Amino acid sequence: MSNPFVQIVEPLDAAQPLKKFFNLSKLEDVRYARLPFSIRVLLEAAIRNCDEFLVKKQDVENILNWKVMQHKNVEVPFKPARVILQDFTGVPAVVDFAAMRDAVKKLGGDPEKINPICPADLVIDHSIQVDFNRRSDSLQKNQDLEFERNKERFEFLKWGSQAFKNMRIIPPGSGIIHQVNLEYLARVVMDQDGYYYPDSVVGTDSHTTMVDGLGVLGWGVGGIEAEAVMLGQPISMVLPEVVGYKLLGNPQPLVTSTDIVLTITKHLRQVGVVGKFVEFFGPGVAQLSIADRATIANMCPEYGATAAYFPVDDISIGYLVQTGRDKEKVLCTRKYLEAVGMLRDFKNSSQDPDFTQVVELDLHTVVPCCSGPKRPQDKVAVSDMKKDFETCLGAKQGFKGFQIAPDRHNSIVKFNFEGCDFELSHGSVVIAAITSCTNTSNPSVMLGAGLLAKKAVEAGLTVKPYIKTSLSPGSGVVTYYLRESGVMSYLSQLGFDVVGYGCMTCIGNSGPLPDSVVEAILQGDLVAVGVLSGNRNFEGRVHPNTRANYLASPPLVIAYAIAGTVRIDFEKEPLGINASGKKIFLKDIWPTRNEIQAVERQFVIPGMFKEVYQKIETVNESWNALDAPSDKLYTWNPKSTYIKSPPFFDGLTLALQTPKTIEDAYVLLNFGDSVTTDHISPAGNIARNSPAARYLTSRGLTPREFNSYGSRRGNDAVMARGTFANIRLVNKFIDKQGPQTVHFPSGETLDVFDAAERYKQAGHPLIVLAGKEYGAGSSRDWAAKGPFLLVSGIPISIVIGS
Repeated sequence: MSNPFVQIVEPLDAAQPLKKFFNLSKLEDVRYARLPFSIRVLLEAAIRNCDEFLVKKQDVENILNWKVMQHKNVEVPFKPARVILQDFTGVPAVVDFAAMRDAVKKLGGDPEKINPICPADLVIDHSIQVDFNRRSDSLQKNQDLEFERNKERFEFLKWGSQAFKNMRIIPPGSGIIHQVNLEYLARVVMDQDGYYYPDSVVGTDSHTTMVDGLGVLGWGVGGIEAEAVMLGQPISMVLPEVVGYKLLGNPQPLVTSTDIVLTITKHLRQVGVVGKFVEFFGPGVAQLSIADRATIANMCPEYGATAAYFPVDDISIGYLVQTGRDKEKVLCTRKYLEAVGMLRDFKNSSQDPDFTQVVELDLHTVVPCCSGPKRPQDKVAVSDMKKDFETCLGAKQGFKGFQIAPDRHNSIVKFNFEGCDFELSHGSVVIAAITSCTNTSNPSVMLGAGLLAKKAVEAGLTVKPYIKTSLSPGSGVVTYYLRESGVMSYLSQLGFDVVGYGCMTCIGNSGPLPDSVVEAILQGDLVAVGVLSGNRNFEGRVHPNTRANYLASPPLVIAYAIAGTVRIDFEKEPLGINASGKKIFLKDIWPTRNEIQAVERQFVIPGMFKEVYQKIETVNESWNALDAPSDKLYTWNPKSTYIKSPPFFDGLTLALQTPKTIEDAYVLLNFGDSVTTDHISPAGNIARNSPAARYLTSRGLTPREFNSYGSRRGNDAVMARGTFANIRLVNKFIDKQGPQTVHFPSGETLDVFDAAERYKQAGHPLIVLAGKEYGAGSSRDWAAKGPFLLVSGIPISIVIGS
């Protein structure tokens, strides 16, 4: 059937009649002008894809009638413009596509028909670890080790990029997925198959929302949803409520975008925005750069919303020019958005649409802050950090407590590192990492860190050598402007050498701490601290030996590294004392906003973006040298511990199978609140005493070769054994923190995987109970849609609100 809305199709430019668009302004419906801008994107996609089969005319009417239907729990289809994946989640997606080809061939079909229909980009950014730091060759040595560990995975991905149509792979060493998306992959307006339409994206990473800061509607989804979109299916979603977040005023001179996003995260957690869109508006938005907006949008999963949208305005258009986009395409982008009423002027209140609810923030009220010690929404003003941490030490075990006995609060452990004597105590910083797409995409905070480092070095301040410092820029552009502005050498002098281009510490790839540091932490049962410019600080994620982890802006990461502890009041206590005996306070070396902006204007220029990104797909020689298979069907290696054909298609027939009901189910585990994806399926370290470690050992691997859970997501046998393996997870049945076990009435204790195997043999399905505030990303999707996890063939239902 033809599209029922063909009457509103017209050329964008009369001189190019074959380049058309659906002109929503010609709907002649007064409701359109009152829709939130994010809902207008959903509406355009529904109109353009309306075929009365997957997308129906009634779906269009439901979206157009958003003001009424948002409260009706009505589902609508959404076809995103593209899909983005990173390698931890992308490998299993490509594994599934390879398995689908095998299944189609077995059933007598043409396997080469299995390809992504929706364009898909996969950025390899999660594999590199901080094995080497504080040395000039850290980057090269970490990249070499990354290829040594992950060669098989990379060969598989390179095979996929050649075997499948419509799939592009961005090689390792190119940058963090969300920064690459923002600076290079995002179109804002698509020019595809003869039509202009809004860019939109779903990704297999919850922080896909970062690109919403540029006006590209996007959010993270589970792997199954992403694969369905890649195969041409729409996402079925409940028409969301839209919370209007009004920004007013100007930030104070010492406040960074990191402080703003941590403030917003806490605020929106209190408001309650799970399952909703947040759309930013108000004159304060015009005071924020695209990098600032992207920082705020990035942490959308941490405040629980589905999307955090900043409509496109003149600053967005200017960013496209700054990042080296084609000028003709930028002109078409602006013309299209004006034509369909999607170009925003934040200073013009007459453009403000209707919202479900409006909340406000005066940017002038934001103060420098961190978040922690265990959750990103637990904001702490920097002025309160010392007092807050000391309160946490004695508080009951929980999100804000470590339950350390009062007589041990001032415990000190002496140790020797590289021939020198040092001391550790509760609150000592042992990891300081400038990392994560949240902040490394933002020149103001990165240059702020560089200028602070310059002033610190000139003042004679240093960082203790045992602290694991690292700098993992989000793309080569960051290294470019840090080097050209002259601050890179000062960062290196403080130990913040470039260690790689990837998520690294933020995803848990922080690498090992020095043995003597670990021994001191264990000896004193110390609450050691990691400080990182990331977006997640859940227990056990950053490093097994840092029980407290704080999110902070890049300049504050350096400040706490110099101080060596979070038990410091920067207003009253000096960062350090230099060789001349002078006390140096943080206020003495903190760069002003004017200083930072002057350097940014001079050194963050379009030419560097063009230079970095025009060779992004070919610059990595190690990737170019990989010898990937050329067959259209993948040849599975039964000895592989990374890539394994999944069991999903075993026994598949052309006849539709009857779904099985869950009967006589046993409760396997009972969890409390704030259970996150990272608790359910960790991405980081594989403990040597875990079921996954035993499996890998049985396959002939040594602990040095275990790599991480994330790197082994292409092997279901490893991942099933890693389920609920987070070292800080608590099962309420036994009230014990650590990788979860199941206690049988006989007194026998088994790991979750082994217990699931036993229940499977007895024919019992299993249920896992979890409380409220169940975290972000795919765990939220499980709760909303009720699919099943498979652990060794056992269906596990995530039940929320028990």
